[in-house]
Amino acid sequence: MHTGSSVEMEALIDSAEQALLPFHKQVDSIALVNQRRVLDAFRRKRLTEEFFAERTGYGMHDAAREAIDDIFASVFSAEAAAVRMQMVSGTHALACALFGNLSPGQRLACVTGQPYDTLEQVIGQVSSEPGSLRSLGIEYIQGDVTDGNLGEQALLSALARLVEPPTALAYIQKSCGYSFGRRTLSNCDIARIAKAVRQINPECEILVDNCYGEFVEDSEPLSAGASLIAGSLIKNPGGGLAITGGYVAGKKLLVDRALNRLTAPGIGGHLGLTFNQNRLLLQGLFLAPSVVAGAVKGAMLIAYVFSELGFEVSPQPFEMRGDIIQSIKFGEPERLINFLKALQRFSPVNAHVVPEPANMPGYGDQVVMAGGTFVEGSTIELSADGPLRPPYAAFVQGGLSYLHLKCALSGVLALGNSGDYPFIKG
Repeated sequence: MHTGSSVEMEALIDSAEQALLPFHKQVDSIALVNQRRVLDAFRRKRLTEEFFAERTGYGMHDAAREAIDDIFASVFSAEAAAVRMQMVSGTHALACALFGNLSPGQRLACVTGQPYDTLEQVIGQVSSEPGSLRSLGIEYIQGDVTDGNLGEQALLSALARLVEPPTALAYIQKSCGYSFGRRTLSNCDIARIAKAVRQINPECEILVDNCYGEFVEDSEPLSAGASLIAGSLIKNPGGGLAITGGYVAGKKLLVDRALNRLTAPGIGGHLGLTFNQNRLLLQGLFLAPSVVAGAVKGAMLIAYVFSELGFEVSPQPFEMRGDIIQSIKFGEPERLINFLKALQRFSPVNAHVVPEPANMPGYGDQVVMAGGTFVEGSTIELSADGPLRPPYAAFVQGGLSYLHLKCALSGVLALGNSGDYPFIKG
């Protein structure tokens, strides 16, 4: 049993790093593959500083915006991509993809179980919010085929009721979201599901929520058979420098349809300012493979340390990752809140602020968030949150630098053993 002394906690962190060394080397190897792909995309596009110039008004025929789209498309192995500051979140990017590619009388099938909280209202599952998919006559069905032990026939059987016509779009959430213990999907998992979906219904398109998954593996879901992916720029692909925005990437027709929902038919992706953010978007993308690698290594470190302290964690320390999220089960609301308060104390911004449970737009339960970040809500920066519902788990993500994560982990453990924010049981 750990006594909780600061010396012992530092020794635990040191031993965790030694045990994780070969796994951290694998993460670095993946990062190198991704960095080369990003660099090659920049070089092929012949990027110059002229693309950083500011535009005003409509942004019509903006060569810089088109260059950003082309670079993202190349990085994600897509026919086309749309990177837009007007997308206010990952949920907004996904909503554009859904509304643009579904029509009344068609059906959306989520094949990875209950979707993330904010998407439930987009679908119309939990409220009568005007303008939801259901209110527009789009049917919804869900099932869960994330069990990696499903054989080929069992997978086909489970998918058949979900993706047979009139299903026009199958939705895959790569990350675990707020589902503690749910396996984050690898791109190999997505390839297997995509192959089965098309065997059942060749006309069914496949949308992957790629939030938190970019650059964690050496390829992206479009290379695994997805038709379209969507995500947020203040998560992985923004590298900590993007101040807002989202993206969609995949088949050109599907991207164009999503853009028609973001703006208007006839306008699509032809207009829209980047608000003088071109340099930060591109510089953030260039840094993203390295930043994501540090976040993944930090997640492994957290998993090892908290597992040794007796906490249930998901994924396990030595598992290779499909996203940057590390979840820790606390079992009691007070312990969850105390952990998040302790983490906030080691943020570079707002370290003096004390997180409290609050209602958040799009969430059914109160949520507690620790995020003293340079960009509000950025989850590629070290942050954590959790809904106030069983099993009272914290979902930790990000870290612009592995060194910051180590500093924060050491400090959090000290506070967790103190009378200030106790969350570690003896």
